[in-house]
Amino acid sequence: MKAITAIIRPEKLETVKNNLSKVGCYGMTVTEVKGRGRQLGIRESYRGKEYHIDLLPKTRLDIIVNDDKLEEVVDTIVKSAQTGDIGDGKIFILPVEDVVRIRTGERGEKAV
Repeated sequence: MKAITAIIRPEKLETVKNNLSKVGCYGMTVTEVKGRGRQLGIRESYRGKEYHIDLLPKTRLDIIVNDDKLEEVVDTIVKSAQTGDIGDGKIFILPVEDVVRIRTGERGEKAV
């Protein structure tokens, strides 16, 4: 099993969520976060004064998948969230040792 953490643009959430459902990936945790990457934020002008916004709003998706679904889920996120512009986000993939479904006590792949 793998844990996928995807940081995406907030406006891409619905598209990503709908496309993940189409490939059979329904469970996820969604969190509104702020962050920055290499661009170190953005500069904007308002009424002649320049402002530096260094933490931009992003959306974080946490998804646990079985190993056989990993590539399909990652590819779906990339294709759904990609604009080609700086700030599209990142995907982090980590191993998961075990999962327990609290309601039934099921463990491992059955609990995903």
